[in-house]
Amino acid sequence: MDRILSADSTPIAYRRQGEGPPLVLVGGALSTAATDAPLAALLAPRFTVVTYDRRGRGASGGGADGVRREIEDLAAVVGAAGTGASVFGMSSGGALALEAAAAGLPVGLLAVYEPPYTPGASGLRFKAHCTDRLHRLLAAGDRAGAVELFLTATGVDPATVARMRRAPLWPGLEALAHTLAYDDALLGDGAIPAERFAAVTARTLVVCGGFSSARARASTRTLAESLPRARHRTLTGQMREVAPQVLAPVLADFFARDVYVRQAS
Repeated sequence: MDRILSADSTPIAYRRQGEGPPLVLVGGALSTAATDAPLAALLAPRFTVVTYDRRGRGASGGGADGVRREIEDLAAVVGAAGTGASVFGMSSGGALALEAAAAGLPVGLLAVYEPPYTPGASGLRFKAHCTDRLHRLLAAGDRAGAVELFLTATGVDPATVARMRRAPLWPGLEALAHTLAYDDALLGDGAIPAERFAAVTARTLVVCGGFSSARARASTRTLAESLPRARHRTLTGQMREVAPQVLAPVLADFFARDVYVRQAS
């Protein structure tokens, strides 16, 4: 992997593949560039796809955490990707992409899949409870408990979590547990920051799964309505863990159309 220094000198590792207009993929919680590899491989025939290890993960440095630092990291990666790079963010990576765009990061086009906002009174209470418990677990050094909290809060049933704890992948998840605080911070109190997102000027595609929870589907529609140049798309039969082979054609069509429009103009 190549590396680039973020604004605070934290090294951020990234990988570039494919040929065509630049496209940066931003992973969600407990993910690395390797997590995005299947989607990147499907997009690489049409785009120069850049995946990266977010701060504190994989081959990237730790450094100080915080939303501003993550925005700076993404800005560095977008700069390395090339002029006019578009961005796709998965889950909380979508929240990061939106925050960066709202802060003025120039992106050619933006797409997000189910940023996990929890608007509404009950959703805000749920987010506050999860945030408090997450920080308590991390402060106590209970990395396994933090991962379990994240999984159950996102809808994974306890029996599945129990099986995951016995699986070879579990130590890798525990190794990333501290970064759950970064993703939690990206979501604020859980409400969609409509006033801040009014500054997002890029054309944006907001995507959700047709089999995702009612709350997730409603949240993505509300998010799309809060963005000045957004449209919403539901992928039939998909859930929070979307199949790359279903998502890739949708993204490719959206980003390719934008490239055509910009070249024509």
